[in-house]
Amino acid sequence: MPAMQQIPHSDLPFMKMHGLGNDFVIVDARAHPVRITPALAKGIGHRHFGVGFDQLAVIENGDADAHLVFYNADGSTSAACGNATRCIARFLMDEKGKDALTLTTGRGRLLARDAGNGLTSVNMGQPQLEWQDIPLAESMETLELPIEGGPTATGMGNPHCTFFVENAEAIPLEEFGSRYEHHPLYPERTNVQIAQIVGPDQIRMRVWERGVGITLASGSSSCATAVAAARRGLTGRKVQIELDGGTIWVDWREDGVWMTGPTRHVFSGTLTPEFLGSLE
Repeated sequence: MPAMQQIPHSDLPFMKMHGLGNDFVIVDARAHPVRITPALAKGIGHRHFGVGFDQLAVIENGDADAHLVFYNADGSTSAACGNATRCIARFLMDEKGKDALTLTTGRGRLLARDAGNGLTSVNMGQPQLEWQDIPLAESMETLELPIEGGPTATGMGNPHCTFFVENAEAIPLEEFGSRYEHHPLYPERTNVQIAQIVGPDQIRMRVWERGVGITLASGSSSCATAVAAARRGLTGRKVQIELDGGTIWVDWREDGVWMTGPTRHVFSGTLTPEFLGSLE
């Protein structure tokens, strides 16, 4: 849980990072804990009146190298955010001079490592495949849901609904994603993926994230789609996924779902007391 402290009345430092265009505001609260309210998260996340992000991530002290807490652009929380985890892992590995470390999140303990060539890998843990763990609203088989299009349900610390289609570009994602995010089978809402098999162990995927909307990439969505494709026999367990923001690699191994891709630290800045005070 985030440390309990009032919204600061002094400058609040932050970093802007992205993984394949999936962008984040990162607050390092290890030295000075900060309590993130829904209003603060929404205010920072506004792309005109704030900084703008797909997710906000807070780095806290914990019983591993760090503990991470995630917020969506609508102020809601999420237990997992794969690309933000990779971005923070890269930052912390550079800071600590390590090539591997362990992070804790609402998803559990996650191992991260330097994959070479500017790439960072994170083990997102084993997928959740049973209806109650994802969670769904009632008992059912998760491989093919009783929804038009027969999507697959997967949990990666957050819920996912993956549709396999012949042409991912032909789907009107804004209308489609908004509709299925709030489907009654998903009591906690869901991330929605549109996936097309384009070659041997290669997938084209577009993403609608719950509480955010269309994003250029999503780490947990990439993991969920890879797992769903393997379960349905459409691919092997190691795939390359082409997202709007670039390429990511997912490998579903015995020890969990590994995700590998590039990260970027774009800039660092500070939020002013005037801005922070306006969100109280």
